[in-house]
Amino acid sequence: MRAYRRDGLQVYPLRVTLSVVLITYNEQANLARTLESVKALVRDRHGEIVVVDSGSTDSTVEIAKSFGARIYVEEWKGYAGQKNSAIEKATGDWILSLDADEELDLPLQEALAKILENLQRVDELAQKADAHPLMIEGAQAEVEDCLVAKAERNLNGIWIARKNHFLGRWMRHGGFWPDPKLRLFRRGRGRVEDRAVHETVKVSGSTSTLKRGAILHHSYPTISDYIEHMNRYSSLGAQMVVAEGPTGFSVINIAIRPWFTFVYNYFLRLGFLDGHEGLLLHLDHAVYVSWKYAKACELGHSRKASHGKNSLTPSLLRQILRD
Repeated sequence: MRAYRRDGLQVYPLRVTLSVVLITYNEQANLARTLESVKALVRDRHGEIVVVDSGSTDSTVEIAKSFGARIYVEEWKGYAGQKNSAIEKATGDWILSLDADEELDLPLQEALAKILENLQRVDELAQKADAHPLMIEGAQAEVEDCLVAKAERNLNGIWIARKNHFLGRWMRHGGFWPDPKLRLFRRGRGRVEDRAVHETVKVSGSTSTLKRGAILHHSYPTISDYIEHMNRYSSLGAQMVVAEGPTGFSVINIAIRPWFTFVYNYFLRLGFLDGHEGLLLHLDHAVYVSWKYAKACELGHSRKASHGKNSLTPSLLRQILRD
């Protein structure tokens, strides 16, 4: 079939439909689980896996190769830079961006297969001059059947629910479910915002939310893992706080804000329904908030003393890949 152009990009109706993109660094403990969950979506040349690795010293690259991934080994450019590098290498009409400690549950695999097929059908009909409007409307209805709300014709991004596992338990309350993430988007229409932490995909055009399935996030199997995460992210978060303006010692931010954070998430958002794992998670998260502002205070004083010579180092940013 002949190629056509959409949004300035060359599109082939029978070409790669989905590109699964990941960035990795020493992810041998997680990667096989992730890639196994997307295997059905990329088989028979309907999709591809793109991995940008930042110099893993374990068997990460070998695992990726065993799943037929296209692998690029690049210097660490920051989380957003690394993610966007992987996105730029994708050739599929749609891009699914995942972290190496995530996997797709079976309902999500089925939902993605269905909506991608229907989206491709809508695109094909839209390019046919003799396509009957009722056929296009019927194909669009099939797309909307997969979503929680009616979608515009120029749908460019899809939000997906994410289940977060902490100490082996799925966190269903306290703001950790459904934890929607914008992970599926048209090629050329989405990029990761350049932020040190809490990076998100920014999509131009309309978005909607997938009705079924979830990304499983195997985040913190032990308390030690979460403490390491808190230490790294509080340092990065402190950098962002200081970058927004002058900061100093604040009892409100260091002591009172964490307390309100705990009360809000644990009681008002029903985090207590997640058992002792929920209590530990929300206590730890409150501590993270305190650490972030304490480190911002320390960093502010250090920068003032050294006239702003301290900065966020690439080695510090590189560590967040483990999260």
